[in-house]
Amino acid sequence: MAHDDVHPVSLNCGDCPIRHRAVCARCDADEIDELENIKYYRSFEAGQTVIWAGDKMDFVASIVSGIATLTQTLEDGRTQMVGLLLPSDFVGRPGRSAAAYNVTATTNILMCCFRKKPFEEMMERTPHIAQRLLQMTLDELDAAREWMLLLGRKTAREKIASLLSIIARRDASIKPLAGSNRVTFDLPLTREAMADYLGLTLETVSRQISALKRDGVIVLEGKRHVTVPDIDRLLMEAGDDSDGGFLI
Repeated sequence: MAHDDVHPVSLNCGDCPIRHRAVCARCDADEIDELENIKYYRSFEAGQTVIWAGDKMDFVASIVSGIATLTQTLEDGRTQMVGLLLPSDFVGRPGRSAAAYNVTATTNILMCCFRKKPFEEMMERTPHIAQRLLQMTLDELDAAREWMLLLGRKTAREKIASLLSIIARRDASIKPLAGSNRVTFDLPLTREAMADYLGLTLETVSRQISALKRDGVIVLEGKRHVTVPDIDRLLMEAGDDSDGGFLI
């Protein structure tokens, strides 16, 4: 496992930016206190491996800040990105001893970790945690099915717009601009990584991002800082039939 930093001082759960989206979202005050006793924080720098597929995991965690990727390595050494872990996403599987995928920090990340055995025991007697984890798992299943549609049926422009909208809506759900459809975020993936994730060439990704910028759908400052003036328009470009509301 790559070197990482363990933080001895915990953040206050009441001030946590993912408190109302993470696995602890439904917990009452007593349950939060119990989680406090088994949690600790770990940070990883961009590019570091959090866990390798097949490694034993003695913790589960929520992403507090930053973004990580899930990848799978084929027998011939090729790797395929199979998912993104965004703030409030859950890392690890209770009841499973080994990691199913490689987890790599795309940006600097901070994780709120729970010792696995105590967390599993708490899950069994705390419906709030089990119910929330089930809800998050079902949301993850829905997202995987939507991603199958994206890879199989959407145009290159729609694929780029879909990925941007996923990141923009998640970012806005954590720190929304009241009464505004305008969203600003830092793109966590390089264009090479986007191409790999979306099954496109680097040239196609660059061309489509330039087109979205030219058409006023997005505003770019440098290569990573993105402003979406109107999230509804981005969702239309993505070919989504949602109402454009932020993810809850």
